[in-house]
Amino acid sequence: MRRLLNSFAIAISMYSKIPAPRVEWTGENMKYAMCFFPVIGGVIGIIQLAAGWVILDVLSAGSLFFAGAMTLIPAAVTGGIHLDGYADTVDALGSWGDREKKLSILKDTHTGAFAVIGLCVYFTASAALWSEVSKEMLPVIACTYVLSRSLSGISVVTFPAARNSGLLKTFQDGAHRGRVRVVLIIWVCVCAGIMLSLSVFSAAGALLAAALVFFYYYRLCGKEFGGTTGDLAGYFLQVCELAMLAGVVLAGFLTGMA
Repeated sequence: MRRLLNSFAIAISMYSKIPAPRVEWTGENMKYAMCFFPVIGGVIGIIQLAAGWVILDVLSAGSLFFAGAMTLIPAAVTGGIHLDGYADTVDALGSWGDREKKLSILKDTHTGAFAVIGLCVYFTASAALWSEVSKEMLPVIACTYVLSRSLSGISVVTFPAARNSGLLKTFQDGAHRGRVRVVLIIWVCVCAGIMLSLSVFSAAGALLAAALVFFYYYRLCGKEFGGTTGDLAGYFLQVCELAMLAGVVLAGFLTGMA
């Protein structure tokens, strides 16, 4: 039990700004850390459900304020760690260099022009989509943060690493890959089931978007980078969440929910 609690603390402290006890990063403590990665998505979803209710029902605020708050909540909870990976990956892809150049850009601490442009586009797209969200869509959207982290975790313990060093490689080497993969697949199945029970059409839009982005991510890692990295996993998570949000909004337009 103590080992699981230590793995939980490592996952929370690494991938969020949620206060957690300090735990030594030993092989034993890291074995199951990725199993708890989706929990952070659950926290984000709960906060967004509560914030959405307050903004829309209690304050009766406008769509711009609502969209801005919903866009910023995930970044506030995570501290922007996945946005950093998204920005680095956009920079690497924008270079149009060979594989080694792209990997070197991922390691570069400087922020390039493509990263800045990519983040601006991302936040604008997110705010625009959130401005079309109704409160009936919120429960399904809240689940997408769990689903994105479950899929990202599956990629970490399944895809080959692009480098023999780095944070992702540390998690790969420390993880009990078989058991972690099974737990994360269970997360995906339970999450998908809950989403479908809430709204078949909204869930279908989100799940289809997630599947397409995951396939794109798999092809991207193999073709452009020779494997995955922590930055690429963060890039996938951000793109997947945006795509699922778009899927829910599109389903709302088609069914008259928006």
